[in-house]
Amino acid sequence: MKITIDGKACEAEKGEFILQIARRNNIYIPTLCHSDALPGLASCRLCIVKVVDRGRAKIVTSCIFPVSKEVEVITNDDEIKRMRKNIVMLLKVRCPENKEVNELAKAFGVEEKRVKRFKLDPEQNCVLCGLCAKACKELGTGAISTVNRGMYKEVATPYHESSPECIGCASCANVCPTNAIKVVDKDGEREIWGKKFKMVKCDLCGEYFATEEHVKYAYNRLGKEQPEKLMCSSCKKKITAKDVKNIFENV
Repeated sequence: MKITIDGKACEAEKGEFILQIARRNNIYIPTLCHSDALPGLASCRLCIVKVVDRGRAKIVTSCIFPVSKEVEVITNDDEIKRMRKNIVMLLKVRCPENKEVNELAKAFGVEEKRVKRFKLDPEQNCVLCGLCAKACKELGTGAISTVNRGMYKEVATPYHESSPECIGCASCANVCPTNAIKVVDKDGEREIWGKKFKMVKCDLCGEYFATEEHVKYAYNRLGKEQPEKLMCSSCKKKITAKDVKNIFENV
């Protein structure tokens, strides 16, 4: 079927999300909490759009709104711009010194005087999108989660102590859109969530690439025995690319 996004006719499959369709057609919709690998959160609300169906308009979150029939979608009219600006203002109130949030605030024209009316915490960088907790849960460890409610809500390990389930994989930090989770890799050791891990080297390039716990956990999940020699993902890709090239050269 076809839907119209900002006047452009776009092919769509029933059940597809508006954000997917827009991106496939090079139509920009801003996001902060969205990840193709971990879809479905819709916590930041930056990707709101207007859906017009038989003359009636409603505001929806494009990353989780499935298309079921032919509709018109408006991604950037004055009402949507105003709503997004207010959303970014609230993000800046929460994280006034965060680089990524400040870039959004500048892009959406958020005035500093509107933000300074509130009590600000310059140390805060977490926008509570939940991507980190979802990544940890999907991995199967569940070392962190969102705790408490309202203004006291935060992402943390149980009782703010070192979690025995944490394997130091840093998946949480890799998906964080505002770099709120700090990872320190130094001298063959990684520190994250107040816990330290020994790291392993790639036997090909000699670079540290993962924690001992992460490697052990990964092979256990795969049901395979851990090999004596380990390689980082970069070296694996190089070897795979070389093997593929050799195959084609010998055809």
